[in-house]
Amino acid sequence: MDRIAKDVGDIQARLTDHRPVVQGELRYFVAEFEEKRGFRESRLLENLDKTVVETTEQVVPKCVESMKEQLCEVFERLEAANHMAQRIQQRELEAQESTHLQEFAERHKQDWEEFLKEQTVLKEQVDEEHAKAAECFLEQFRVHILLKSTIAELF
Repeated sequence: MDRIAKDVGDIQARLTDHRPVVQGELRYFVAEFEEKRGFRESRLLENLDKTVVETTEQVVPKCVESMKEQLCEVFERLEAANHMAQRIQQRELEAQESTHLQEFAERHKQDWEEFLKEQTVLKEQVDEEHAKAAECFLEQFRVHILLKSTIAELF
């Protein structure tokens, strides 16, 4: 009975303790990586790191600058739209004073509500696209950090 318990304990230890197997696989991988391939992958990783650094230092600032420029343009357009909306509201108040234009005002109000609903849907779509783009950018940044740390560990 003691022998069976010992065998079961040995089997359980082998099933749960993967460190020797993982260490052996790592040694084999490193030996193959360094000796058989002649540092081909390390050169590839160095080139990839240069590309990522160039992207981080040059492309990202250009994109941020472009975004800021476009943000100013969007702000100007928003101010113009706000001014137009104020003029429309003023005209609407003047039109409400006239009893003849009451029906037209009601129809216009319904059209406006439909337009706002459509704009809300479009805004949600744009927000979703922005969230996806931001997630993609964050994922690329994480890959860059992971590559840098991997390269640092290799050397």
